Parts: sequence; C-alpha cells; structure tokens
Amino acid sequence: MRHHEKIAFLKFFITYFVSVALLILVAGFFYFEQTKSYLLRMEEFSLIEYARHIKMGEDLNAYKEGFSHRMLPDSRKYIDIRNFKVVDGKFVKVIPMRHNSFYLELSKSTKNYDTKLLALKEKIIALQILLLILFAFISYKLAKNALKPLQESISTLDKFAKDLIHDLNTPVTSIKLNMKLLQKSPELAQNKIVQRINKSVHNISELHENLNILLQEETFLMQNINLCPLINEVADMHHALYKGIDFKIECASFFAKVNANAMKQILQNIISNACKYNSKDGYVKIYHKENALYIEDSGEGIEEPEKIFERSYSAQHSSGIGLDIVKRLALAMDIKIEVTTSSKGSCFILHFS
Repeated sequence: MRHHEKIAFLKFFITYFVSVALLILVAGFFYFEQTKSYLLRMEEFSLIEYARHIKMGEDLNAYKEGFSHRMLPDSRKYIDIRNFKVVDGKFVKVIPMRHNSFYLELSKSTKNYDTKLLALKEKIIALQILLLILFAFISYKLAKNALKPLQESISTLDKFAKDLIHDLNTPVTSIKLNMKLLQKSPELAQNKIVQRINKSVHNISELHENLNILLQEETFLMQNINLCPLINEVADMHHALYKGIDFKIECASFFAKVNANAMKQILQNIISNACKYNSKDGYVKIYHKENALYIEDSGEGIEEPEKIFERSYSAQHSSGIGLDIVKRLALAMDIKIEVTTSSKGSCFILHFS
C-alpha cells in the first residue's frame, strides 16, 4: 500500500471507527446512568416497603440483614417526602408516622447496591470492548473496500505511465547518445547552442528517471547502505554539467536504510536545483552530522520555502515537479526533510530514522 493510499485508508478508518466508538461510549454511559437511577429507586422502594411492614406490625425477620430503623421526635413541622440520601455507607430515608407524632428513620447498607453497581460497570465495559473490537474489524473492512476503486484507478494510471515511460526510453537514450557524439567534436563541444541542448537533454533525462523511480515506490527494497559513494557519483555528474560550481563533499562513511535508486533520485533533484539556482562561481556543500545529511548552496535563497514541495508552486526559481517527487520518495522511505534559507543561500537537511 502506497503512502497516499495509507493516508486515505487511515482517514476513513479513524473517522468511521471514532464516530462509532463515541456512539458506543455515550450509549454505555447513558445506559449506566439510567440503570443506576433505577437501582437507587429500587433501594428507596425497599426502605418504603420496610416502613410499611413496621407500620403494620408485621414480622421483620426478612429484613434483618442490612436494615435498621429508629424513632425520631417531631422536631420539624414539614418534611420532604422525597428525602433519600447516603450517609456513612447507608441509605437513609425519613418517613412521618401516624398523626405526625414522630418520624421513622430507616437505613440500609449500600453494600448490596455497590456490588450490583460494580457488576453493572464490568458488564458495560466488557460489552463496550467487544463492540469496539467488532466495529474496528468492520471499519477495517469498509476502509479496504472504500479504497478499491481508488487503487484500481491508480493501477490503471500506473500501467499507462509505465507503458509511456517504456516507450520514451528508446528516444531518450537515442538523444543522449547522439548528444555525446556531438560533444566529441571539438568544434561543437564549446558551442553555446549545443550546451543548452545538452542541459535540456539532461533535464528530460532527469524527468524520465524521476517518473521511472516514482512508479517503483510500492516495491521499494530498503537496505542499509553507505550514502557517500552515491553522493560523490551524483556530484561528479552535475560538476560536469555545471563547471562553474565548486562542489565541497565532506563524506567518507554515512550509512542509512534507504532504497538506493530512490535515494539517488532525491540527491539528483536537490543537487540539480542547487546548481540551477546558484550564484555565479558559487558552491554546493554536502556533509553529514549524526543522522542528518546537509546539502548547502550559495544561491539567492528561496522566497517561500514552505511551498517548494507543492507541485503547483511557481516562482522565479521554480523547482517544478522535481521537489514534489523528492517529497514523495522521502515519505516512502521515512525521511524527514527540513529547508532553511537566507539571502546567502539555502540548505536542505535530510533526517534519517
């Protein structure tokens, strides 16, 4: 599953599952409160029934456990018949007797009620956990099914793109070979028109390689490799194209878990932009610290560094599709990219996990 497919899957899964989970939790809460209120009413009714037996002079043996009562003098003229409270671990209710000559205070231990309440909590929590597991599975299945049309569309586009890139491979290779033949001629090697054509051919070749690598995102093979040889290879290639740029490479051994082809493409795109938008007789400096790789240039800086990875970004020094592909390849390999810029140049920092 590709990065954008994972994001779409997670968004659907989280939205559906969280919505259902909230509904389950709220329903469980209200059911608990309603049942708790019912149990309290039953406790109050049991005290009222106990009082009825006392008033009728009936046998109280059935009420021995947890129940107690006492007579209170009539110190109040009125009493709220709804009085019912918990005092020191007991339910307490006061009921007036005949002619209001005194009051009957009834009490009952909350132990039985607490046991029922705990059992109710455990039952609701267990049921909620089972429902959450069930709906997590349903959410997963629905998210997978919802992604199928997207995956089919992407698969169709990928197939078309792969066929197109395959068909472009022959003419691109032919143009590059013929360009090399032209450059072997002493008369044409220094010709400005030929040099411009050579850079255009290089740009077309870069775009072809970008698309080719991007379509392999789903099958990336990650390996722990030394990045320094890759850096030197890419730097040498660009140094041949941009002879006025001074390359400063400080890299002997820097290992990271990446896909070699994708990492090479990231380096090509970043270094290519560093060369294109550099100042006259500028430099490109590449070095590493801890688990980060730094690529500095001496250009004019970037006006809106937060937007450079957007495909629609357009500015005086537009990066085109190159940095958008850099971002996608970096996400696929779990590489975090940080960009700092000033009027004296820019720096791309690649943080490896």
